[in-house]
Amino acid sequence: MSLYRNTVWFLKGLQEYTKGGYEAAARSFSEADLEVNLSGRSFIITGANSGIGKAAACEIAKRGGTVHLVCRNEDRANEARKDIVERCKNENVHVHLVDMSSPRKVWEFASGFSQKHNLNVLINNAGCMVSQRELTEDGLEKNFATNTLGTYVLTTALIPTLKKSENPRVITVSSGGMLVQKLNVEDLQFEKGSFDGTMAYAQNKRQQVIMTEQWAAQHKEIHFLSMHPGWADTPAVQSSMPDFHAKMKNKLRTEAQGADTVVWLAISDAASRQPSGLFFQDRKAVSTHLPLASSRSSPSEDQKLMSKLEELAVKFKC
Repeated sequence: MSLYRNTVWFLKGLQEYTKGGYEAAARSFSEADLEVNLSGRSFIITGANSGIGKAAACEIAKRGGTVHLVCRNEDRANEARKDIVERCKNENVHVHLVDMSSPRKVWEFASGFSQKHNLNVLINNAGCMVSQRELTEDGLEKNFATNTLGTYVLTTALIPTLKKSENPRVITVSSGGMLVQKLNVEDLQFEKGSFDGTMAYAQNKRQQVIMTEQWAAQHKEIHFLSMHPGWADTPAVQSSMPDFHAKMKNKLRTEAQGADTVVWLAISDAASRQPSGLFFQDRKAVSTHLPLASSRSSPSEDQKLMSKLEELAVKFKC
């Protein structure tokens, strides 16, 4: 079944996830959706020093939003801030240094941020794809720690702050790669069998989509949405998937094209009218499963994922 999923997914990707797929979808976009004045609205974007995160930050800053860049590397973060401020003519761009693979540091950041700032929109964009099984200093598998647990802790910690604001949203940048994975709640940190970094990443992305659905059901005051940016030519793709990048580089989307739906979900009135909990691609809600792929998990498995994440998160709470 995984061979079937992988084959169907790749053929779908060639048609929909490439630059050509974006251009075809964009013919039906409404330009007016993004004609929004964001002054007075506050946004956190994780992994915002390059790629899709930086492109989204720039679009939000251009429209007057206050942007908080959550990054791991100080030099790259400051360079990104300088570039965004110069290009977007907005000084309200702030850098916060956080390692998203460290749940303790994520809790600390969220706690400090909530005491000093308001927040309208959280964009969970940071991610990693480590090809060998590697443990963090906390003994957590690195892909899981960054992509899943980091996202879970940050979102959970900021929910009370988001609930105090007007029209609060949480956008999680997942991946169409999750379509090849069924949730495996019994092995969240890939301790069994051989390790495949690409499949670990896809499993994390499936987990993010389920987390989004679960949060949407639990917290009606906040709009939770997840999305697939398509196949974009970003530094992350170049470094983590060099063979894929070499073969596909002429067909890959630009960073701005990859970020388009992130921005649309984060700022447009049209997105706020969509039901909470959905998964988007090119401004449209799409299925979270391939046809006949047997990738659906049960409600009890989904709830077990949330319980296990909560159990892990609490261990690292400040």
